[in-house]
Amino acid sequence: MPVRRALISVSDKTGAVAFASRLAALGVEILSTGGTAQLLRDNGLNVVEVSDYTGFPEMMDGRLKTLHPRIHGGLLGRRGTDDAQMTAHNIAPIDLVAVNLYPFAQTIARPDCTRAEAIENIDIGGPTLLRAAAKNQAAVTVVSDSREYAAVAKEIEDNGGVSHTTRERLAAQAFSHTA
Repeated sequence: MPVRRALISVSDKTGAVAFASRLAALGVEILSTGGTAQLLRDNGLNVVEVSDYTGFPEMMDGRLKTLHPRIHGGLLGRRGTDDAQMTAHNIAPIDLVAVNLYPFAQTIARPDCTRAEAIENIDIGGPTLLRAAAKNQAAVTVVSDSREYAAVAKEIEDNGGVSHTTRERLAAQAFSHTA
């Protein structure tokens, strides 16, 4: 499956610049949020902020960024089935999602962790993105582990897209990660 548009929004930024650079070199449009978008821009990449893409600002101190029909419609839209609805609502397909979650377990393991810190490290948008992308593995590649970046980028470079077998394996990882 070819990759034309990718959403990259990561808490752990390890490898994100190299991965996004390889995607961008292949002509993939990069959507991103907050700190990830800034990091990618700081490293010379063209990035479309999710808030610009959706026409809706990040709000509530970053609690609400990606929960929007243009994002989730782009992930969940069944290619060949939902195309007319997607077009009618200006929803473009999103072919790849690279997301990792807030470090909740590490945060609450700290002896000095406050209740407020714990609450702010409960990720809502990240698991939602991962599960939406994994649900539509027929068309969407979901990358929930930075150790997969190089292999996914290489597969796209070598084959022009990501195979069904790889998408299925990555979807299983994402479901396991969010279970």
